[in-house]
Amino acid sequence: MSKNEGLVESTEWQRLTGQAMQTKDTHLRQLFEADSKRGEKFSLKVGDIYLDYSKNHLNDDTLSLLLELAEKRRVSEQRGAMFTGEKINTTENRAVLHTALRDLSSGPVFVDDEDVMSGIKEVLDHMSDFAHSVRDGQWLGHTGMPIKNIVNIGIGGSDLGPVMVTEALHFYAKRDLHMHFVSNIDGTHIEETLRDLDPTETLFIIASKTFTTDETMTNAKTARGWVLHQLKDESAIAKHFVAVSTNESEVKKFGINPDNMFAFWDWVGGRYSLTSAIGLSIMLSIGPKHFRELLGGFEKMDTHFKTAPLSRNMPVLLALIGIWNTNFLGAENEAILPYEQYLHRFPAYLQQANMESNGKSVTKQGERVDYTTGPIIWGEPGTNGQHAFYQLIHQGTRLVPCDFIGFAQSLNDPDGTGAHHRKLIANMFAQSKALAFGKTADEVRVTDIPEELVQHKVFEGNRPSNTLLLTKLTPDTLGQLIALYEHKIFVQGVIWDIDSFDQWGVELGKVLAKDLYEKISSGEKVTGDSSTTSLAQEWQRLQ
Repeated sequence: MSKNEGLVESTEWQRLTGQAMQTKDTHLRQLFEADSKRGEKFSLKVGDIYLDYSKNHLNDDTLSLLLELAEKRRVSEQRGAMFTGEKINTTENRAVLHTALRDLSSGPVFVDDEDVMSGIKEVLDHMSDFAHSVRDGQWLGHTGMPIKNIVNIGIGGSDLGPVMVTEALHFYAKRDLHMHFVSNIDGTHIEETLRDLDPTETLFIIASKTFTTDETMTNAKTARGWVLHQLKDESAIAKHFVAVSTNESEVKKFGINPDNMFAFWDWVGGRYSLTSAIGLSIMLSIGPKHFRELLGGFEKMDTHFKTAPLSRNMPVLLALIGIWNTNFLGAENEAILPYEQYLHRFPAYLQQANMESNGKSVTKQGERVDYTTGPIIWGEPGTNGQHAFYQLIHQGTRLVPCDFIGFAQSLNDPDGTGAHHRKLIANMFAQSKALAFGKTADEVRVTDIPEELVQHKVFEGNRPSNTLLLTKLTPDTLGQLIALYEHKIFVQGVIWDIDSFDQWGVELGKVLAKDLYEKISSGEKVTGDSSTTSLAQEWQRLQ
């Protein structure tokens, strides 16, 4: 699409701009008063997810205009292109086929005229055989001890997805197999992880596609040295290390048996890779059966996204609501608020999924955008967040659209009465209600408080939110939830005409860090800008 046919200049965008101006003074209280069935009307059930999006500044006209925008931006066409293996990652000339990883059907999926499904099933079977051997105690370490500790060493998508899912599905984990994750190049991370472990009972997964990622390989070499220091035999490496990589020569050089290398493909982006071999740590934790249930949940949402009309398509609706809030109502961020302790890492996972995907300022054609793209993603689980940052959401000066995520049934009932979970869900419902409807000055005065305190206790309300209610946290429902957000992010990228599957913004810092490392390690004077020079000199002085 040329600059003359840009997004902001389009008829659909201009009409939405007018719609925002026309409805900006309408409070959510008024929208609900005007339609007693609004809560039912603006909701959708897909699989195990019930989405209530009624507490957004939307009406029928707004939704119609947003759907027209989606059609104009060829969302349906691009959706089809992704599922059929077209190279929609244009800056890297790659297909985007994470959906094929969880396609449990027998149908073919082609990339460059090759059906990739047989390779996917082969890797999945390889992972399953290995996971069974470790979980059943058949895989023994160098001294004949069974494995009790798994340490996944990766970073970014090779860490965040596995960490989040193993935490989310800890209820289903093999409890005598302890999972650890090392990502930060800060030596404290690996030092504290290894401090209380026994190398004779520890297995490392080195997760790096190229086997050259600096942070991952620095930590991997430290782990290798730790094992050799105590076991004093190079052959021990093959019994205590496996690799998720495509670089067989470097894997062999490290001392890992290539039979214990689990492959994946360049059409799997890092932040979309947890259903690939990158999820080996997940499978070791919850077992192959539950891992396949996780894939089944992804597939359910993939199928819905692929086949449902845009007007009843849950990822599309979430994406369009986000577009409305970001581009027309001026929101700069979104809060992800899971009312489920097991999902305490879900907001951090979505930070990468969203901000690395859509944190772009040029179109696919390389032209500078003249509109806002990806929002800032943040959040914490409820009810902890209520005692931290909800004050700003309720009474601050910034608009913070929220996604509340809860489950009808809890996995834990510590006192046998269900009171914990009822209180948790009551809080979730109450927070979304308070954000939407607030409390007026007249309502505050009913409590007979001093007039000088009235304004302090007024809640303006009119703060938008979605509520996602699921049946119970299982591998299947978690897969549905993750896929829902993946596809939401994709749709927004299509509308903004950006490449959601590259991440060139990560590269410059890596290049500069390598140069600076060499200089400060050799004692060479750092030259260039005065800030970096003086910082390096001060650091060298303090050594």
